[in-house]
Amino acid sequence: MKRRFVILGLILLVLVVSTACAAQGSSSSTTGSSSSTTSSSSSTTGSTATSASTSIDNSALVTVSNAVMDPEVFFPYEEGTITVTLTNAGTSAIGLTDPTIICNKIHVVQEDDLGTTTYIGAGETVTYSFDVTVDPPDGTYYALFTVGTVGGSPVHYPIPIIVNSAPLKAVITDKPTPFALSTPGNVTVSLINCRDGALQNIEVTAEGNGADVSPQQVFIASLDADNSSDVDFEITPHQESNVTFYVTYQNGDNDHGVNLTLPITLGADKTAAVPILNDVALTTSGSGYDITGDITNAGISDAEGVVVTVGSPAKGTGTYPVYAIGSIASDDSGSFEVTFTSSDLSSVPVVISWKDTNGNDYSLTKMLDLSSSSGFGNSTPGSSSRTSSGSTMNSAPGGTGRGSYGSGGRTSTSIFGGITSSRGGGISSFYPLITGSIIVVIGIVLWTKRKWISLKLKKPQ
Repeated sequence: MKRRFVILGLILLVLVVSTACAAQGSSSSTTGSSSSTTSSSSSTTGSTATSASTSIDNSALVTVSNAVMDPEVFFPYEEGTITVTLTNAGTSAIGLTDPTIICNKIHVVQEDDLGTTTYIGAGETVTYSFDVTVDPPDGTYYALFTVGTVGGSPVHYPIPIIVNSAPLKAVITDKPTPFALSTPGNVTVSLINCRDGALQNIEVTAEGNGADVSPQQVFIASLDADNSSDVDFEITPHQESNVTFYVTYQNGDNDHGVNLTLPITLGADKTAAVPILNDVALTTSGSGYDITGDITNAGISDAEGVVVTVGSPAKGTGTYPVYAIGSIASDDSGSFEVTFTSSDLSSVPVVISWKDTNGNDYSLTKMLDLSSSSGFGNSTPGSSSRTSSGSTMNSAPGGTGRGSYGSGGRTSTSIFGGITSSRGGGISSFYPLITGSIIVVIGIVLWTKRKWISLKLKKPQ
């Protein structure tokens, strides 16, 4: 009986110990689960903090990589475009929102869907374009570009805006003074860009009544800041008038223009060749005549293709009816000889023709007036004319020098001297003077030696 009670007691003791162990294990499991939950919560909190930190760091890596103004320099009240490019140097996409430009001198006219959020990926770029107008006065103003980032700090960037009201300058730097009728003259128009930015699509158009202009229009694609460009025109005037140069250009997409007027004043060409007639000699034999002389170019330019002949009533005949000298450089001369016949020697027109370096024709007629001298008469310079491209001018840049005519045994007279003498031509005209001089010298010698000669004559043979 006692043995049964002992066995039951042991069984009860085992049950009590088992129940106690089971309760203690359940409590430990609950505590572990709570600890695990706490750890999970801590992990979630750490992940959120890291994510926020990463977002801020990535937004700081979004920077403005380029800002372009078109035009480079604005005229006051002019419209243009400001283009801003941003680059994301981070490793994750960043949202950008509300980009704008802030400046009291700059007014944004139009924005390209700038109110929406734009995401810029890692290593990518985003470009914003603003249509703006600028206010005077001239100067440099700093506009602030700003754009917000999602979850980060905004991006700010200062942009310098230059305002300059100085236009493109057009001046005439070379021209004839004055122009010669129907004679081409070179005119140079210099275009000067005094601005800080380039100008584009420059056109120069020349217009004028009473003058031929070549070329009529010149195009220049671009002219950089602080640079100039020369445009050359050839103007051939047919009357006094004005030639106007219309200069148009663009600053960005904005059109501008300036006009330049050139008065055309006619006069003698100061640089033209000036043929001068010198050493003219006229000889006669039977019904024919021969005139010789020199032509000196007293002008600045060369005379090309110089030709000499006679005009009506004289008529070129014989060996040299027309004499070609060729080119006569400035301060140089050339000789000529023209044979002709004429029924009236009261005036002999000598016609000199030549060309300039542009191939324009010129002509000078010099009248040799022989009506008042004995024989053929004294000469007084007559009228002359100069023609260019078929047009006659009442100016005579040429002239005549001294001259004579005569032949062996014939009467001769100086064309401009009015002194007649009988001579055979050349040095023979001085024979009477030479002979008289010799006779005088012999007489003086005989007079001084008269006693010695007398003694010689009286000396016995």
